[in-house]
Amino acid sequence: MERPQWSAIRGVIDDLQQTIENAAQTRQQIMEITGTAWSDDRLVKAVVGPRGQLIELEIDPRVYRTPNSKALAASIMSTVRAAVEDANKQTKEIVDKVMPKDRGLGLIGKTDFDVLMESHDADLPKALKKNEEDGHGVLP
Repeated sequence: MERPQWSAIRGVIDDLQQTIENAAQTRQQIMEITGTAWSDDRLVKAVVGPRGQLIELEIDPRVYRTPNSKALAASIMSTVRAAVEDANKQTKEIVDKVMPKDRGLGLIGKTDFDVLMESHDADLPKALKKNEEDGHGVLP
């Protein structure tokens, strides 16, 4: 029977305690996140909140010079998606700083939460399936 890694376990407990103490500040930081992106042609700007919901959309009037509703819709969609990715990246950076490290104990579980954080909702079913195929579960 293997002996417990007491120093590693103590480290995880200390990390959890620090995370709990900083929870309110972390929540506030996450709630203040906005993701911003511009279309490649700089005619569309999208700003999303911390949950990826659109809070601002700017469309340059120059889009009316060559009206193309399908191209404009595609530009809006890709710009909003890029803004969501920006917000998710910022959230992940905050979470990575404050969440306890596993310290090699295998306590966190096998789910790859990075896949969930970095995947757009439209791609989530494929990402979850790939995550499962790679040997990770959906739940820890």
